[in-house]
Amino acid sequence: MAPGSSTCKKVDSHLSVSGHDIAISKSENNPTTSKASLGLGGKLGVYSTNGVQELLECPVCTNLMYPPIYQCPNGHTLCSNCKIRVSNSCPTCRHELGNIRCLALEKVAESLEIPCRYQNLGCQDIFPYYSKLKHEQHCRFRPYNCPYAGSECSVTGDIQSLVAHLKDDHKVDMHDGCTFNHRYVKSNPHEVENATWMLTVFNCFGRQFCLHFEAFQLGMAPVYMAFLRFMGDDNEAKKFSYSLEVGGNGRKLIWQGIPRGIRDSHRKVRDSQDGLIIQRNLALYFSGGERQELKLRITGRIWKEE
Repeated sequence: MAPGSSTCKKVDSHLSVSGHDIAISKSENNPTTSKASLGLGGKLGVYSTNGVQELLECPVCTNLMYPPIYQCPNGHTLCSNCKIRVSNSCPTCRHELGNIRCLALEKVAESLEIPCRYQNLGCQDIFPYYSKLKHEQHCRFRPYNCPYAGSECSVTGDIQSLVAHLKDDHKVDMHDGCTFNHRYVKSNPHEVENATWMLTVFNCFGRQFCLHFEAFQLGMAPVYMAFLRFMGDDNEAKKFSYSLEVGGNGRKLIWQGIPRGIRDSHRKVRDSQDGLIIQRNLALYFSGGERQELKLRITGRIWKEE
């Protein structure tokens, strides 16, 4: 029996990894259930999850490692992605890595149940180690990307921090209310270069909505497009609907739809044509005059579905 371990009857495998002794042990009461024991300095004992998680962090990228996990002959480990990046040389001792798998550490990982990385943002769920990564890709508490479309903004955060970011850093107009009446003017409407024109944020029903209006090329045809995005997930966005209306000279176009959540990127929504699309010739007809200047007025409203 391993010293200091009262629950382990039989040790099935053992390996020293970077100065830490790891044993995969079977419970005396349930031989089909595996547990991991970790001892420092050669002593075996019941591990702390935090200590094992540290062992599973790649020393190069600091991300948690998933199979295949590699080790050098001296027991230093790293993930498969970083093994390629370091040109087969151990980043700790510079020894040639080869293709030695750290099967013991991979087995230890199987026995772990650890919290979601977004625990500090509200996710209280705990997952088996190898299920955690899949969950985090879809966790409803994961940070949102900045919805601003005028540049490739890398800022992420929760909704309230992104609203403040849009207002302070991108100088986006903020409006309270569930109706809008916007006028868009462009002196040279023949210049269409995939440029975002405007983003406005509306605070409605205690939630935030992004109204986009832009010009871009749809195939060979220049078009103008307006659409709404909900600052939240799609399952919440489906609780709302919105309408957009544009017209002039006795003609009118009306669009009605459900706002898309900002998990879907601005480009994804735009390229799916999920919004009010106005061909340039029609937009100039709505503008009146000699069709030398774009003058569009778009009205709309947001309502909550019962």
